[in-house]
Parts: sequence; C-alpha cells; structure tokens
Amino acid sequence: MNSPLTGKPTLVQKEEISKLHFPKEDVLKTIEEQKELKATIERAMKLGNNYKGKVKIVFEDDCGVKAVETTIWGFTDKNVLLKQTTLIPIRRILEIKI
Repeated sequence: MNSPLTGKPTLVQKEEISKLHFPKEDVLKTIEEQKELKATIERAMKLGNNYKGKVKIVFEDDCGVKAVETTIWGFTDKNVLLKQTTLIPIRRILEIKI
C-alpha cells in the first residue's frame, strides 16, 4: 500500500490507545484502499497469531497521525483487536507495515 503520509507519525504505546479519541470519518477514501487495508489486516493477524510477529499500525486520531508497533490478535468489520482488548477503529487506520 502506498503511504499517504508526508510527515513522521508519533509513536505511541498500545496502552495509550484506549485514551485517544477517534473521529467518525474514514481516513482512506476509496473502496479499493479500504479493501486493500482489510486484506493487509488479515495477513497481519495471521502473522501475529502464528508467529507472534509485530506490525506497525499507522493511524489517525483527532490530534494527528500516530503509530504503534504491536501484534494484531483479531479484527471485526469495524475494529482491529490488540492485546488487552485494545481496539483501533479500522476507519482511522492509514496503513499497516508488515
């Protein structure tokens, strides 16, 4: 996936994510980008569950672009599930680097 970013995201710890506020709008505007992201999420989840592999998730909250390096344990139609039931809304994910 091509990076839509021009600046460097702020690295956060996964424990901080539950304190962030996520706007309702999608950050990826096209259906193609959203489908590609969901396929990447599925690959990243398999990497995490089978090999305990970490990925870099780049997302946007109401204060700007952030990134977290973590393992994806699962996902729903709307959220990515990290360890300790931490959720990131898929609509706010810009990219996942495997």
